[in-house]
Amino acid sequence: MKPTAPPVLALTSFPPSAGPQSYYVAGLAEHLARFPHVREPHAHDFYLLIYVSEGAGTHTIDQVTYELRPGSLFFVAPGQVHHWQLPPEVQGYVVFFSAEFYLFRYPGQRLYEYPFFDGVHPPVLYLPADEAELRPLLLRLHAETRAAEPPQPEVVRAYLLLLLELATRHFAAPATGGAALAQQQIRQFGALLNQHYRQMRTVQQYAELLHLTANHLNAVCRRVLNKTASALIHERVVVEAQRLLTHSALTVAQVADELGFDDPSYFGRYFRKYSGHSPEAYRQQHR
Repeated sequence: MKPTAPPVLALTSFPPSAGPQSYYVAGLAEHLARFPHVREPHAHDFYLLIYVSEGAGTHTIDQVTYELRPGSLFFVAPGQVHHWQLPPEVQGYVVFFSAEFYLFRYPGQRLYEYPFFDGVHPPVLYLPADEAELRPLLLRLHAETRAAEPPQPEVVRAYLLLLLELATRHFAAPATGGAALAQQQIRQFGALLNQHYRQMRTVQQYAELLHLTANHLNAVCRRVLNKTASALIHERVVVEAQRLLTHSALTVAQVADELGFDDPSYFGRYFRKYSGHSPEAYRQQHR
C-alpha cells in the first residue's frame, strides 16, 4: 500500500562527508550510489540544484517530465515532488541548502525572487554542454566541501550566491521599467499562489493582496507568461491534486478535503475540467 504522501526528506537524511547540516554538496554519481532511494518520488524541506555534465535521462518535477542532458541545471524548491531516470554513467553535481543557510548572510527577499524557485517559471535551465561559467563554479564548490579549511560555510555560501545570481542572468535577460515591474508582480503572485491555493481560487482575491485590479493581474500574466491568472490558479490546484493522487493512498474525498473542497463531487468535476480526466482515472493511469 502506498504511504499517505510522498516522503519529505530533510538535510539530515544526507550525512555530508564534512561540514554542518545546513548544506550538502556531492557528485551526482556518488550521491545516487549512496542514496539509491532518491530515484523514487519524494520531496525535500530544502532547496536543491542538480547539474548534469554527462549522461542523459529524464527528471520529473510535479508531474512534468523534463529532458535531462549535459548542460542541464535543475532547481527544486521545498515541497516539490520529483524523481528521475538516470543511467549509471551519469555525472554532475547536486547542491542542497536550507533557506536559513542563505538568509544568514543575504537578503531574504532575494531568495524568493529567483525565477526558477517561484513555482511559475520552468525549473530548468538548458546550458551548452561546454558552458564554462557555472560548471567551474560547481567544480570549485564541490572541492571546497571536500576540504576542511575554515571558514568553509562562508566560502560555500559565496559560491552558492554566485551560482544563483549567474543562473538568473542566463535564465532571462534582466528586465527594466514596466517589464521589471511586471516580472516582480508575477513573482509576488507566484509566492501568494503557493501560500493560498488551498483557500483562494479567484483572481480577485489575489489581485486584492497585490493591490491590483483583477483585469490588471490578468493582463500582466498574459503579457509575461501567455496565460491568464485564472489558468495559473487552476494549474496550481490541479498539480497538487495530481501529486496526492499519484503518490498517496488518500481517497479522492480525502484529497478533496486536503485541497479545501467541501464537496468531493465538485472536486471531481473541477479536476476533470482542468486536467481532462476524472480523479479516479488519473490515479489508475499513474499508479
